[in-house]
Order: sequence, then C-alpha cells, then structure tokens
Amino acid sequence: MIKVLIVNKIDAEGGAARAAYRLHKSLLGAGGIDSQMLVQKKTSDDYTVTGPQTIFEKLFAYLSPHIDRIPVRLYKRRKTMVFFPSWFSVSGIVDKINEINPDIVHFHWIAGGMLRIEDLVKIKKPIVWSLHDMSPFTGGCHYDDHCGRYTSTCGSCPALGSMKKNDLSHRIFSRKKKVYDAVGGQLTFVGLSRWISECAFQSTLIGSKRIVNLPNPIDSERFRPIAKLTAKSLLGIPAEKKIMLFGALKVTDDTRKGYREMVEACKGLKQIDVELIVFGSSTPKDAPDFGLPVHYLGRLHDDLALQIVYSAADVMVVPSLQENLSNVIMESLSCGTPVVAFNIGGNSDMVVHRKNGYLARAYDPGDLAHGIEWVLNNPEYENLSQNARGKVLQDFDSRIVVQKYIELYERLLR
Repeated sequence: MIKVLIVNKIDAEGGAARAAYRLHKSLLGAGGIDSQMLVQKKTSDDYTVTGPQTIFEKLFAYLSPHIDRIPVRLYKRRKTMVFFPSWFSVSGIVDKINEINPDIVHFHWIAGGMLRIEDLVKIKKPIVWSLHDMSPFTGGCHYDDHCGRYTSTCGSCPALGSMKKNDLSHRIFSRKKKVYDAVGGQLTFVGLSRWISECAFQSTLIGSKRIVNLPNPIDSERFRPIAKLTAKSLLGIPAEKKIMLFGALKVTDDTRKGYREMVEACKGLKQIDVELIVFGSSTPKDAPDFGLPVHYLGRLHDDLALQIVYSAADVMVVPSLQENLSNVIMESLSCGTPVVAFNIGGNSDMVVHRKNGYLARAYDPGDLAHGIEWVLNNPEYENLSQNARGKVLQDFDSRIVVQKYIELYERLLR
C-alpha cells in the first residue's frame, strides 16, 4: 500500500484547498492508497486531516502569513497583486511530514507562511507539487499579470513596483533555483492545465525538471444536475427568468477574476429577461450597475449549495484574465450548465467552443456578451447541457483521474 501525504495550507476554503481535498478523498476511495492530509489551518472535522493541535500552533499558523509578507511591505509602490516571499514557515511542519513518513509527499498550495522554500531539502521522500498557480516558478507572484519575467530570472518586478534588477523577486528566484537544484530528481511538478504546464516548461526555474500534465479530479456524483425549475424554486428565482452566474472568492476585489469585464459585458446584453447571480461575494458597499437585476449570495460553504446554484443557472460566466484549471468551470459543466469564458489559460481544457459553451476572444467584453446570448438563445441548449456534463465524465471524473495520479506515484517509487 502506497502512503501519500497531501500537504496544503487549508483543507476546505479556496480553489486549491478544495481540489487538494478532493484528490485526498479520491485516493482514499480508490483502494491500495493510504492518504493523509496535512494543513496549516483546519476548518473541517475530517479525522484524516491533520491541522494545528495546540493553542501555540494555532497562533503561530495565524501569524505566519503576516510575518511572511513583511519583506513585501517594504515596496511602497507595489500593486495589489498577491505575492509570496516564502521566507517564513509554520513551526514544525517539516518535522510532522518526516514523522508521518509517507512514501510520497504531494504539495498543493503551500505559500503564505506555511513552508519556506528551503524546507524542501529537509524532506527525504519524493515530492510531487501541483501547480495551482504560478508562484512555484516565479519570483513570488501568484500570477505574473503577463510580465513573463519568470522566463529569465525575475527582477525589476512590476508587481513590486521595482526598477531594480536585484530586488526581492530576483532574490526569491535565486533562492528557489538553489533549492530546486539541490532537491534534483526527487521533485516532480504537476501542471493542472496545458497552459500552466507550458508556462512551467518555459520557466528557467523548473523548465528542465520533470513536469506532467494532470488535472484535478471532481466527484461527478456530488456535482450532478438538479432539475432547473427545482433549483430556481429553492433559490426563490422566477422560473421564467434566464439566469447568469458569476463567482469566485472575493470576486469583486480581484481584478484578475475579470469583475470589470463582467460589468461591461452585462451592459452590452440586449436581452431583458436576464438576471445575474453573484456568489463568493456579498453586496459591495459601492455596488456597480450591471444594467440588470443582481442577487449577491455571499460565500457558499458546501457542495450542495453550489450544486443548487449551478443547476439553477442557464449559463456560467468566467471572465478571468488569467486562469489555470478553474474549479468553477469544472463544477458548472458537471452540473450540466454551459460556460462562457475568455479563451485564455486552461479554459480550453474544459470548454469546447460552441459544443459545451463559448470561448470568447481574450479580454473582449463584447464577444463575452455575444457568447452569453449565444448560449441563452441556443435552440440546441439541451445538447450544450449534455455535452457539458459529458466532457467532465470523460476527462475529469475522480474515478478516472485518481488512477492517473496513482500511476504517477507508482512510477516515481519505481
């Protein structure tokens, strides 16, 4: 039996956490795998997940992200982009990993004060690292905002507002190179989408390392269609209204999620029987005018609520400007709801243009609006819906994907 340790900052909140937890549960259900999960912050009551135990550990876990960000605060002209120095770590995490003594250590999202990059050399087991964002191969940024400096050595970082070559991003880049070279063949990266796999290959940090392209799994039984009228009734939405859905954590705060593009696209719609549901965000203090009725649902904390919302919608809109392998797209398709998104990042791994949704021209709100209307008014809508779920069942269902991860673990152990 292979003993796998899934390591992630948190177990139930955020896209990377939910994907990591799904893989953990899929491994447990596959047979022949002993999977455990280790997190910096535990929010579930799952006994197979290990989090901080003592008051001191919990306090340290709370403080560590703030301490890790101290070097970034020195850059007064920095952008609001997320940036990870990875110089500070939660006390005892590496000791816990070595104490558990797994056959495979599978990292997911470990930034934000969970692990120092130098901690990798203290782990003597094969490491698999899923690329949920670009930070493992950049000088610290979550996503590079198209700057492309990770293909050289970073420095003069736009995210930091820096003009200096030897700035924080370059120093972090150099630290990562030294560590990755020291770890050597014990380190394997998993590109969750074809896009981020290609970015990883182009990076000077990990382009020569072992990189495989494997998606996140999804439980297609948990995310399956509910009758649309039933779902709308549960949400108190009039049956005759067409529903657009838009959502992500802190969706109104993160410009990368395309909030402004969504507003512009909605204003460009010609239909009058459409209403918008926004989840992941409560009503903002200065709520923008979308030009149509809007319902803010706030944070949704369980899969059943998400299943109902996806099923109630006639179209899911994902206007992200950079996106890896979106949980929102995968979940929506699994519930039989077509998706409209920009043709960027990993979106084309899941959305097949005019088959189960619409891939709009990158960053073009006008074409995004056209795609929304194309889906809503499509005479073959039922085929779109069936194709949406069919794509997930074929390529992303947990029973299929988990076997590919097990095969990867077995190859590495051999």
